[in-house]
Amino acid sequence: MTRLRFGIIGAGGISAILHLPEIASSDEMEVVLVSGRKADRLQKICDDFDVPRWTQSYDDVLSDPEVDAVIVATPHPLHVSWGIKAMAAGKHVLMQKPLCGDMAEANDFVAAVEATDRTVLCMPHFPPHVYDLKARCEAGEIGRVSSARCRTSHGGPEVYYAGVRDVFDEQDEGLWFFDASQASVGALFDMGVYAVATLVAILGSVRRVTGMTTTFDKPTQLEDNAVLIMEMASGALVTAETSWCDPARSRELSLHGTAGKFTMPGSDGAALSRWTPTSYTDERAPVATQTIDPGAGMGNVHEHFLASIRDGSHSDLSNAWAARHVTEIMLAGMAAGRDGGAVDLTTTAEHV
Repeated sequence: MTRLRFGIIGAGGISAILHLPEIASSDEMEVVLVSGRKADRLQKICDDFDVPRWTQSYDDVLSDPEVDAVIVATPHPLHVSWGIKAMAAGKHVLMQKPLCGDMAEANDFVAAVEATDRTVLCMPHFPPHVYDLKARCEAGEIGRVSSARCRTSHGGPEVYYAGVRDVFDEQDEGLWFFDASQASVGALFDMGVYAVATLVAILGSVRRVTGMTTTFDKPTQLEDNAVLIMEMASGALVTAETSWCDPARSRELSLHGTAGKFTMPGSDGAALSRWTPTSYTDERAPVATQTIDPGAGMGNVHEHFLASIRDGSHSDLSNAWAARHVTEIMLAGMAAGRDGGAVDLTTTAEHV
């Protein structure tokens, strides 16, 4: 393989804001075909990112012999169907998050991945600190992890779409996120997926979930706030928080163990910090703080995807099995929020 040639299914905001700019910055990748519903968006993408061709047919992307890999960037209820079709067409597949909002679809997707020799990467893609913290927790740097908290939230789809409108020079809102008939799930799957997936990536599988969801502020029947409590397979109790009602934006992580804790962001502007007790018998003794450099990680998501294709492998953390497990966790949280109680899970994050 010389340059990895992408076709994109779904010419929306995430393609223009994330996928196209990152690929354009690389000498080893290119987008050769982009597809979507709106001709004016497609033409603008081609003009702005030097993409040679566009089509309004997703099937054209799958049948094109010049396309090596497909990015599925449709609204999430369409992710799995087009991802499976892309694999069947012999393409490597990069799946935008969330995988889906239905367990039958998630199981079908994993079955398709297990039946193909193509590389499939399922977002979220994780920054360097997630890989670093996973290794440090497994090495026992803070003892046995007893609990954790991760929050990922922002001001809502209308804030995100203001940026999308600017990219495409558009005026209409296009807020399908608020429409339950189009989106099916709300803030938990849109933003909470980052919190849940991060905790799973670092700490492993979940065996039991409870939680609460609510519609607090947004003009939708879908949840705009959610908090999940998860019992990890290790026995640790962790919480994942998300919201569309947090315009100050939050991306916070803390991991608490029997011999210390990690925080992200760290102290005094650091990316990460480790906090270590100086005494186990004196409550007033100071806690030592160490700044941590998380290292290089896996590069951006497209660099990670290309490296996985060249290795003939799937990502260790951003793979179909983890995405299915995260889907089950979030669906269990939705059910717990609706019915009360707790839900036992049947899948794991492990690729077996």
